[in-house]
Amino acid sequence: MAQTNGIQKFTIFCLETFKNTHKLKGKEALSLFERHGVLSYLEQGYEVLHTQSMEYVVSEIDQFLKNRK
Repeated sequence: MAQTNGIQKFTIFCLETFKNTHKLKGKEALSLFERHGVLSYLEQGYEVLHTQSMEYVVSEIDQFLKNRK
């Protein structure tokens, strides 16, 4: 349960940081994450990603999205 709560908080924090970095509205960022599987990517990579800087994580999300398009 605690692990799930940590993953959820991390995912929300990533969404907010990505949104602010790219100057998107919340709905735009969430839609992008849902369409391209970013939420699953963050959940699956949580163990490694949550130990990195947010700049690194945003860069990883950008690369993930680039590879998915």
